[in-house]
Amino acid sequence: MRSAPLVGITACNKAGDALPCQTVGLKYIDAIADASGALPVLVPALGARLSTDDLLAHLDGLFLTGSPSNVDPRHYDGTLHFDPGLLDPARDATTLPLIQAAIAQGVPLLAVCRGFQELNVALGGSLHQQVQSLPGHLDHRANDDAPLDQQYGMVHSVTLEPGGKLRDLLNGVTQIQVNSLHAQGIDRLADALAVEARAPDGLIEAVCVRNASTFAMGVQWHPEWQVMQNLHSLAIFRAFGAACRARQQQRALSVQMAAPPLQPATAQPPVP
Repeated sequence: MRSAPLVGITACNKAGDALPCQTVGLKYIDAIADASGALPVLVPALGARLSTDDLLAHLDGLFLTGSPSNVDPRHYDGTLHFDPGLLDPARDATTLPLIQAAIAQGVPLLAVCRGFQELNVALGGSLHQQVQSLPGHLDHRANDDAPLDQQYGMVHSVTLEPGGKLRDLLNGVTQIQVNSLHAQGIDRLADALAVEARAPDGLIEAVCVRNASTFAMGVQWHPEWQVMQNLHSLAIFRAFGAACRARQQQRALSVQMAAPPLQPATAQPPVP
């Protein structure tokens, strides 16, 4: 058995200097390796060319990353109200069915930012495309021209739901400070999801999958940023890693039980 569980990390399409490429931010890879204690494996956005069942048969967890791109509103019967250059159809075609299959098969799942929004859409929810334009709502976007430490700095609190899994995971804490780097957010919550935290303007900031057989949670902020320096973020990634290790052990046990029993050696008669 491997010493570390295998966690798939979703990638995005990006135009490179010469050729198109697929990318995953190093902060996501580091968080899985360092905070979750797992072996990161990049999942390319291949759409229908990627067999979800074949992939999940080899994974112990799935991490849905953030991205500059947005989920296509057509996946929740919406009309496009942002720059179409922010779409990534191949990622949508990869992650939305992958989320459904992972939950059905009991694969631990952690989703952040775009991944958080994908989780809601994959399960039948919808999104606000421009939260900053909604009356009474905060502007949850970051200044792209600011240094990274400012972009990812803590800017508002979230209130954790009483009796929720996230509050329990964080030892009963009622509020935490989070960063905020998104223009979109949950509008209609999928029936299969439960609210775990809200921003001061009421926007849903964390969810879990109802009746999930394992860890299945999403947050709108970026806990992967400097995760080893933030105890709340670290607790989330460690809990995810523990669920991945549990699945790894279950899969190893299933393989052992499915293996044919060893046959005793047949004694040979002595040679006269």
